[in-house]
Amino acid sequence: MTGKTTQLIFDIASDRNLVRDLSYIGGQWTGSARGETMSIFNPADMSVIAAVASLSTAEAATAVDHADSAFSCWSALLPQDRSRILRNWFDLIVESREDLARIMVMEQGKPISEARGEIDYAASFVEFYAEESKRPNIEGVTSHLRDAEVEVWLEPAGVAALITPWNFPCAMLTRKAAAALAVGCTVVAHPSMETPLSALALAELGARAGMPAGVFNVVTGEAAAIVEPWTRDPRVRVLSFTGSTEIGRLLYRQSADTIKKLVLELGGHAPVIVFSDADLDSAVAETIKAKFATSGQDCLGANRIMVERPVYEEFVTRFTQATEQLTVGCGFDDPDIGPLMNEKAVAKQEEHVADALDKGATLKCGGRRHDCGPLFYEPTVLADVSSDAMIMKEEIFGPVAAICAFDTEEEAIRRANDTEYGLVAYLHSNDPRRIYRVSRALQFGMVAVNRTEVTGAPIPFGGVKQSGLGREGARLGMEEFAEVKYVCRDWA
Repeated sequence: MTGKTTQLIFDIASDRNLVRDLSYIGGQWTGSARGETMSIFNPADMSVIAAVASLSTAEAATAVDHADSAFSCWSALLPQDRSRILRNWFDLIVESREDLARIMVMEQGKPISEARGEIDYAASFVEFYAEESKRPNIEGVTSHLRDAEVEVWLEPAGVAALITPWNFPCAMLTRKAAAALAVGCTVVAHPSMETPLSALALAELGARAGMPAGVFNVVTGEAAAIVEPWTRDPRVRVLSFTGSTEIGRLLYRQSADTIKKLVLELGGHAPVIVFSDADLDSAVAETIKAKFATSGQDCLGANRIMVERPVYEEFVTRFTQATEQLTVGCGFDDPDIGPLMNEKAVAKQEEHVADALDKGATLKCGGRRHDCGPLFYEPTVLADVSSDAMIMKEEIFGPVAAICAFDTEEEAIRRANDTEYGLVAYLHSNDPRRIYRVSRALQFGMVAVNRTEVTGAPIPFGGVKQSGLGREGARLGMEEFAEVKYVCRDWA
């Protein structure tokens, strides 16, 4: 262990070398040449748990130097050799599950059971791409020319820059990095500086797994100092970002001059549509999960809950009762709801609740900060929410549920699609024809029918409209980091 990490975070993991406060560049743990650091806070009690190196623009460029130098050797490895290293990484992540989960609780605040679940989810991408990396990537094409043989090759694009968010600090990194590494790209990664410790722990495990120096680099510091130079560096051929649509637009503009491949997983504004023919017990239980997982801090989180009028009052009653049973507390106590990430997030809950009430909504439960601490907010239910309320137009990213009634299928579809976002929609019905019609009509990249959990390594995660570009997971996720080469050979 190097640096000046506080004893509290140092002791949180049984394997103390997983707790790192320096960047990992070119196979070396690297601090700021100017000695600059950024404080990392535990959102449960606002205590400082670490001071992580804050690198400069020049040091971020050095990371690209190392990744660029390592690219030729890494991309030339036999696919099974890359696969073996990724499999080693997977095994080490699984072995370190508890330590990684505890580090995550300290810096992100989520309940420990959710943190453990995220480590499992993160590991699944590494396992999947360890196998996928060995699949043939040459496609034979029937020739259109006499005496010619035609092939299409899938080749690694080059250095990939990965920018990951704070709400899933392990899974969002492995989902991107495993795909990029599997196809033969090298990586420079910038984790959110609210939760960098998880990414640094993964870098430590990557080194132990046998990743050559320069193949997987994690650079900490102010985003403007680290990421903007990467967007303008022609050696960075792919940029993958998970975060807000606003920042996604900025990265899109900054990357234009170098014509990068972009994978943008951006904001969501998920509708839940509950028809009167649905199993109401299931619809309530699944909507609770869709709304309150990760304390509501999830781009897949339910934002607009629309219920057909004949079952509206009963749904609201049952949903409110279930919400009132949710527990709130520190992540290590394994509650249902942990702290929000920062003061800005809590203020947003207050603003949206006040706006909805001003516009005629009814407060069914919650509606204020929780006594657990300054970043805790009560699980909240608002009924009869007006369509012009802020919460019906903007992503809330917190434990506030907004419910309204609808009268017809056409109305539900129209209101669900009335957003610039298109990530995921949730649909509850037992009518197979309706399920088909509505699923086809919803303008979203993913549709969950009568369930909440739909994501995983084998499926293409992503949205439409201003929820992003490209897909993560599945073979499509690996192809985002590759270029297509067409070869035509003359045998005459």
